[in-house]
Amino acid sequence: MPLLEPKPEALRPGAVRSASHDRVLDDQAAGTPEPLRGELTALLGPEKVLWKVSDLVKYASDASPYRFVPQVVVVPEDIDDISAILSYAHGKGREVVFRAAGTSLNGQAQGEDILVDVRHHWTGIEVLDDGAQARVRPGTTVMRANATLARYGRLLGPDPASAIACTIGGVVANNASGMTAGTTRNSYRTVSSLTFVLPSGTVVDTADPAADELLAHAEPRLCEGLLALKAEIEADAELTARIRAKYEIKNTNGYRLDAFLDGSTPVQILRGLMVGSEGTFGFISEVVFDTLPLDRKVSSALLFFPSLTAAAAAVPRFNEAGAIAVELMDGNTLRASVSVQGVPADWAELPKETAALLVEFRAPDEPGQEAYERAAAAVVKGLDLVSPVASVTNEFTRETKAISGYWKARKAFVTAVGGSRPSGTTLITEDFAVPPSQLADACESLLRLQAEHGFDAAVAGHAAHGNLHFLLAFDAAKPSDVDRYAAFMDDFCRLTVERFDGSLKAEHATGRNIAPFLELEWGPKATELMWRTKQVIDPDGVLAPRIVLDRDPRAHLRGLKTIPEVELIADPCIECGFCEPTCPSEDLTTTPRQRIVLRREMMRQPNGSPVETELLDAYGYDAVDTCAGDSTCKLACPVGIDTGAMMKDFRHQRHSPREERIAAFTAKNFKAVEASARLAVAAADRIGDQLLETVTGLARKAVRPDLVPEWLPEIPGAAARKLPRTSRVGASAVYYPACVNRIFGGPDGHRGPSLPQAVVAVSARAGKPVWIPEDVAGTCCATIWHSKGYDEGNVVMANRIVEAAWGWTAGGRLPLVVDASSCTLGIAHEVVPYLTDENRELHRELSIVDSLVWAADELLPELTILRKTGSAVLHPTCSMQHLGDVEQLRAVAEACAEEVVVPDDAGCCAFAGDRGMLHKELTASATAKEAAEVNSREYDAYLSANRMCEIGMDRATGREYHSVLMELERATRP
Repeated sequence: MPLLEPKPEALRPGAVRSASHDRVLDDQAAGTPEPLRGELTALLGPEKVLWKVSDLVKYASDASPYRFVPQVVVVPEDIDDISAILSYAHGKGREVVFRAAGTSLNGQAQGEDILVDVRHHWTGIEVLDDGAQARVRPGTTVMRANATLARYGRLLGPDPASAIACTIGGVVANNASGMTAGTTRNSYRTVSSLTFVLPSGTVVDTADPAADELLAHAEPRLCEGLLALKAEIEADAELTARIRAKYEIKNTNGYRLDAFLDGSTPVQILRGLMVGSEGTFGFISEVVFDTLPLDRKVSSALLFFPSLTAAAAAVPRFNEAGAIAVELMDGNTLRASVSVQGVPADWAELPKETAALLVEFRAPDEPGQEAYERAAAAVVKGLDLVSPVASVTNEFTRETKAISGYWKARKAFVTAVGGSRPSGTTLITEDFAVPPSQLADACESLLRLQAEHGFDAAVAGHAAHGNLHFLLAFDAAKPSDVDRYAAFMDDFCRLTVERFDGSLKAEHATGRNIAPFLELEWGPKATELMWRTKQVIDPDGVLAPRIVLDRDPRAHLRGLKTIPEVELIADPCIECGFCEPTCPSEDLTTTPRQRIVLRREMMRQPNGSPVETELLDAYGYDAVDTCAGDSTCKLACPVGIDTGAMMKDFRHQRHSPREERIAAFTAKNFKAVEASARLAVAAADRIGDQLLETVTGLARKAVRPDLVPEWLPEIPGAAARKLPRTSRVGASAVYYPACVNRIFGGPDGHRGPSLPQAVVAVSARAGKPVWIPEDVAGTCCATIWHSKGYDEGNVVMANRIVEAAWGWTAGGRLPLVVDASSCTLGIAHEVVPYLTDENRELHRELSIVDSLVWAADELLPELTILRKTGSAVLHPTCSMQHLGDVEQLRAVAEACAEEVVVPDDAGCCAFAGDRGMLHKELTASATAKEAAEVNSREYDAYLSANRMCEIGMDRATGREYHSVLMELERATRP
């Protein structure tokens, strides 16, 4: 055992806990039981079978209010694996549920037996026919697909609010739609073809001209059964008319019975039935979409009304004017949205009765946009709008930032409102539709019903399509609260069906919470046809039982999850999963959501239980050590939960007093540490990579892998011992070369000025000279200590750098330009909590400017570009995302290169200072997709603006990345 191996006990929750009724039981502490584990391992290989109790727990939750612990999780790589899993399940009488993003709001992504993760190895998009179509794999997010299609002026029809995280497999399997899709742009209408695996293992490609012939040969009974059901439905004129009427408004409750009317052959029928089947008919391995035009001329307004019913009454007018989206938000939603960055703070003061419509028009050209704006103005003129707070304008705008802010608030409905719910409560998201003409009446009835049952719910929705969402919070640990929810659901479902003839699920699909009410909406005849359809396609009931069809009238009350309180920073989490695609460790160990889910399970356990012990043993590496600490999860989370900060705090909790003292000592003596590090890097050139790898590898085993960095061949040579000479007289800014740029040099193959030389030279050329203080050695942005949770060292260095910067900049009169984005972030923001009161005042007077912003905003307008490179690929760092200066990176690069590309899969490299040297597997996993995209072609330049991230990308791609400011110096060199 390493000398300084941390003790798992340090992370044991301190609160005295009693056992929760829905905890994982002691007999599950060993994980997947035999022979299940052994048989699947033999079938698929050990790397594809996740069996530890921590694996099972982290997959037990999704964005829904339900929680079911699987027996095992398998991670297939291809269709052969899928077929093998289904064959095994048939032979052993087991059940299978597919899970991709886990953003389902109704428990569709949860199973109690074999859970199949189809996210990790199932990503990718191929653009067809110049963008008219796209072939997309099921683990690809909607946002990722649209990023590629945008280059062709196209996009997908479905546009759910969870597009940042939800994947194509789930979107099609649930027939999710969103803000603009309605009934004409959803998956059912825009899917051209599907490739899927039936429960029997038969693979069907509906685009294959011979598909029906092949299916008839492989599955004759299936084909006969489907055609018999089609004939029976078509022979019943009343049922046929009822089915057609049900899909005149949005409806995802039950199976798509209109597939029997729209398809003439078994394959065509199956193509329709698979859409919205929620994983109960087969596994969708590939989807070909007919894409839609991306109309770039956008005009939007956020219009405020005195009441929800007044807002709902205005919806038909905007529909008639041609609006592509009319989104409704009630007062609770608007007020909760203040937790979302960029939303006006005064929305918190909005009267509870206030409601708003987000109205958007999109046109392909300027004349079309102007025509829409005239139509919108005519509608607005006839409305009685209100302006209850100063930020309300009630005006249409073309300004991209304002429009983005409106949509950010709207899309955060579930997470923002859910994040503001009382601690310890479970969140239910309901979704229903009524004919748009009855929307105002439905709103009024819904509000009255909520009040009768004691719920202060939030309401929002796609008003243009008569589709409303509302949220309810209750304590699933209290039987009385569960009974209250059950009574509300009974009344709500009867109201929707009997009064409005509406859809109980408009776009979120049936799921566990509406399955018991399916017959109430569809009637016994249509419901029985759905059961028979399931029997024809999946006669053994292998796939996703109880998710669409369930005869238990209380099935929606089974498996409701408790939400025990955890650390304050994470407690608002509703487990939506928006954070997961941005997380560097998502394909290696755990995601931010899973880190919180595991922590909650610890809180459900009694002190010292076998399950808690197993979870703690795994948590150190899976959650704490392999968190990059980049906090991109905070950017993706609509309520700004920073799981990275929580992991840093856990690192601090694991430190011994001795480790804290050593870390503080290095901070106090950093000038000597810095000099020694530079000398060591210089000596490494003479020693050789192989010997250094061996020595550091032995040291890591002896001390602790999370403390001793591993030497990597990509580490560059040492920086020059002396920084460029500059003058304080006449300086336009103080230039602070980050310690990484004072220790490490540029790429080994680089011929030209170093980064400090380049910054000095290019600033002088622009007539804005910079000054480097003589005493920068021994100072640092404090990120070294902050990222590892060394609070004492962090305090030392944070205060030192602020005091020094205040003196260098003459009390803030000059800006402080920092040449590494992570260091800019550290000095500008991350040091603040560790400052003394006096130094916090000094910090407020500082103007800290990232070198990218300095170059783009101050230097470029004064520079003459003399030469350009042909093509450049960029790596925007996570710190740039936090600072909001990715566009400045692009601007500087575009001045230096004829072609500039930001990879669609660009993300945090997870090098995170030295974490890529502590856990190189983390960087390898985090950069895999971006590296593949970068290496798909050649570029003339590989650019970023953070030395350690550049080293990480060097290792990932085999290319040499360098700072865009070095490229700017070359482009402007006389």
